[in-house]
Amino acid sequence: LDYNANGTYQRYSGYDVLNIQQSDVITAAEFQWRQIALNVVASGLELRTNSGSNAIVKLAKARIKNAMRTFKNNFSYDLYADGTLPNQIGGLQALVAGTGTIGGIDSSAWSFWQNAVQSAAAPIQGGGAITVSATTIETGIMLPLWLNQVRGDDKPDLIVASNDWFSFYEGSQVAIKRYTNDGDANGGFTSLKYKNADVIFDGGSGIPNAHMYFLNTDYLELVVHKDANLSVQDDMKPYNQDATVIPVLWMGNMVCSNRRLQAVAKA
Repeated sequence: LDYNANGTYQRYSGYDVLNIQQSDVITAAEFQWRQIALNVVASGLELRTNSGSNAIVKLAKARIKNAMRTFKNNFSYDLYADGTLPNQIGGLQALVAGTGTIGGIDSSAWSFWQNAVQSAAAPIQGGGAITVSATTIETGIMLPLWLNQVRGDDKPDLIVASNDWFSFYEGSQVAIKRYTNDGDANGGFTSLKYKNADVIFDGGSGIPNAHMYFLNTDYLELVVHKDANLSVQDDMKPYNQDATVIPVLWMGNMVCSNRRLQAVAKA
């Protein structure tokens, strides 16, 4: 109804009814905590052999340092894992390359939670299989996947490659390599980018061969509990052993809030 100047009401028809239903713009993914315990052990024999406060402190520091190195080496593999082992974090093989239920959401049922996959055997741009090499990796593998992943301001900012595919990519850049006239000829690149994304290799870790992860790190995070961030606990003595144990605890997980903006290229 509309109020007229003469004091009467006039009925109007044909107006659209506004939809005031709340938009469903947030879907919750839930990732479970994972806990890793490193036990630094010194036997009673070692403790007595290294008697004296200074000697024991040196022994403890050396053991904890070695434990941290072990943690770093194992954790580098877990960053690419699928999270199926007990207390293993969900790495890139789950968050970026996984299928099925990730973070409590079934990616087979919800397309918004599906990652992008560029397969050399069946490229997303169509056509036949691609034999990946220095001459095909940029135009055949990387560019179509990049174009697929750009959504306005959202785009990959980090590309992590296995050693073999990184070598192909660096080889593809040889034609644009330039040497300065400073008396030295330095081979290779000190850093590589693709578009605006840093390109790095990590073949000494758990990354599979013939892989490239196109990551949007705005939606990836390694969450660590504040009370268990490689926290060294008080030493304990088992009741049935002549030894001392110092637990070192880590608790957290790798999480993703948008799988659609993560992608993997593989053979």
